[in-house]
Amino acid sequence: MRAGVRGLPSPHPIGEQLPAVYADDRFVQGFTGALDEVIAPVLSTLDNFAGYLDPGLAPEDFVGWLANWVALRVDESWSPAQLRQLVTSSVELHRWRGTRRGLAEHVRLLTGGAVEVTDSGGVVESPRPGAPLPDPGPPWVQVRVRVPEPARVDVRRLTATVVDAVPAHVRVAVEVLEG
Repeated sequence: MRAGVRGLPSPHPIGEQLPAVYADDRFVQGFTGALDEVIAPVLSTLDNFAGYLDPGLAPEDFVGWLANWVALRVDESWSPAQLRQLVTSSVELHRWRGTRRGLAEHVRLLTGGAVEVTDSGGVVESPRPGAPLPDPGPPWVQVRVRVPEPARVDVRRLTATVVDAVPAHVRVAVEVLEG
C-alpha cells in the first residue's frame, strides 16, 4: 500500500532544527537525514490528509480503503472511476439501502444504464379484520437494466451485487437489455 517516496524532501528537516554544534557533524546530519527520508512521506500524508478522505482526490490505491471504511464491498471488476463514484455516493446509498430507489441507484452506478426495479413487496391496511393479504408467494425482486452494450455487463457479478443488497430470503432476477 503506502511506502516511502524516494527523493521526497522533508518540509521540516530534523538536522536543521538541532543546536548549531551539530550543524557540521556528518554522522548526526546523515542520521537525521535518514530519519527525514522515512518521516517525509508521513508528513506529506498528514499535510494532505483532507485529500486522502475525498474519494475524488485520494490516491487510487487508497480509495479501496475508503470503500472499506464506508462498508462498501469492492468488486475487482470495477473501474477506478466506478469505485470513486460508489465511495462518493455511499452515504446516499446507505440511506436508501433496502429500498427500490437505493437498489436502482446502486445498479445504475455499476452499469451506467437505465434501471427498473420491481418487487413483490406490499403492505395492506384495513379498518376491518380479515382483509386480504398481499401476494402470499415468496418475496422476489426483479431488476431490468437497459444499456447500449449488454455484452459488456457481467450479469453474474451484477446479480451477486443485487443479492447482497436485498434480504437473504428474497429471490432475485436480473435482466440486462439493450436500450
